[in-house]
Amino acid sequence: MKSVLGVLFALCGLGAVAMSCSDADELIDCQQICSRYQSCFDNGYDVSACRSRCENKADEDKAFADRVDACEKCIDDRSCTSSVFSCSAQCAGVVP
Repeated sequence: MKSVLGVLFALCGLGAVAMSCSDADELIDCQQICSRYQSCFDNGYDVSACRSRCENKADEDKAFADRVDACEKCIDDRSCTSSVFSCSAQCAGVVP
């Protein structure tokens, strides 16, 4: 997964991909948020479906995209417990 993300960012820097860098960032943010939800709260959670919903909504709604970005930044490098207590405002409504 890290190598794929590295390639996405490299291509964004070169402008050689149709996906914009903000779209790549949304994809990464949604993936990390949905994966974190699965690992912290529900092992059976469908990360792929969550990521798709998150990306689609972020594409349609700039305010939602900003919340996704803020949520991912907040939960990054935090434990599950710390994320719940520290990031509830930033992450509210991001993971359905």
